Amino acid sequence: MYLIYRIYVKYKNYEWVYLLPLVLLSLKRVLQYYFFILHSDKGLPKSDDSQWYLDYAHALLADFKIGLHMNDLLYMGYNLILTLLIGVFKEAQTVIFIQAVTTALCVILVYFITLRLFNRVTAIIASYFYATSWHMMIWSMYILSDSLFMNLVLLNVLLLLKMLESKKKLVTTMFIISSLIMLIFRPTGVLTLAFIGLYLVFNLNKQTTFLLLKRYRFPIVGALLFILAVVSYLTLGQKFNPLIASLQYNAKLVLYNIYAKGWIYDNPSSNDYFYRPDYRMDIFGSLILSFLIHNWDHVLLLYGRRAIAFIGWWVWKTDIRSLSGLIKFGKDLIPLVLFIIGTYATIKNNMFRRTSIVWLVILSIFIFCMVLFMDSMYRYKLPALPFICIVCGYGAERLISLIRVITNTLWGRLRQWSNNKYSL
Repeated sequence: MYLIYRIYVKYKNYEWVYLLPLVLLSLKRVLQYYFFILHSDKGLPKSDDSQWYLDYAHALLADFKIGLHMNDLLYMGYNLILTLLIGVFKEAQTVIFIQAVTTALCVILVYFITLRLFNRVTAIIASYFYATSWHMMIWSMYILSDSLFMNLVLLNVLLLLKMLESKKKLVTTMFIISSLIMLIFRPTGVLTLAFIGLYLVFNLNKQTTFLLLKRYRFPIVGALLFILAVVSYLTLGQKFNPLIASLQYNAKLVLYNIYAKGWIYDNPSSNDYFYRPDYRMDIFGSLILSFLIHNWDHVLLLYGRRAIAFIGWWVWKTDIRSLSGLIKFGKDLIPLVLFIIGTYATIKNNMFRRTSIVWLVILSIFIFCMVLFMDSMYRYKLPALPFICIVCGYGAERLISLIRVITNTLWGRLRQWSNNKYSL
């Protein structure tokens, strides 16, 4: 017993002691599931989107030509990474293996982000939540942009926190590179990076901001001039016409097939909001503005349902009329309760300004799902998952601390009562 205590005292401040079991747990779950489905009758999961990405990657390998359609430009980052992986490893199952291992190892990023923002106990709990998450495991098995984008966001946030702490040139450069990749990785990246930028603005004092701008003035000005020159060339040459046309077409699809039908998800459900839309297009000749303004009340109600749906499918399947239903409802409610406790505790302890990056990332994904729609399997919610785990982890840590305080107080009073009783 004494030997165990000595070992604990010696190594208790080494982060790898706590992180190693979490990494092994995360890898075990992901790889165990990967080999299980790989050797099953159905094999690795596939979807129409996966096939599109694979076909696009093979087309790029055969004839490297990037078009100006919406899917060419807005998913350029993921398309290029997938093309590179397919070109090197050939087989899709090898690419999925690499993606699965990378996603599992991102428990390290979750741990260190949480450690910087909160404390070690919260980091351990949040990492455990991430390592045992079903969504993390299942979506790492698909050829889709979601899993790798989640990893990219985690890396970007960790680099941001390290940059604010150390201000090392290498870390700043890596943060800028990861931010640029986010811009072209997938459409969500633009919105998420904008919210990360808000955190950066709020947490940099004026003097530091001025020094950073002064130090990187030539690269910043050069990059802006390059972007301006490229945009001007493409605009004057009418090269953006395919992009604009594809954006308008997809906006029409979303409005007339998702909004007009009151869909919460990407396909019909019994919880959709049905109404009779007004299709007049008489506001500045804009299809989007006309539809949103003429149907603003219905759109707000639809957003309200999506806000509720963001919590999870269980909100539509609540059964409190039976004991088993009540038990299931209680289990489903635990993450939401922990999230609320974590949010409240952060505000109460005056930590929100420093830790707000977690909520800003979640908010960016939430807005994206609100404005467009959610995948019925909650795929589009995936990039917010690690940050939801962090908030829930802090909620669990605060709850454990509260229980310890109450227990110690009751035990102290019980001992005091016992001592007084025998002293009489």
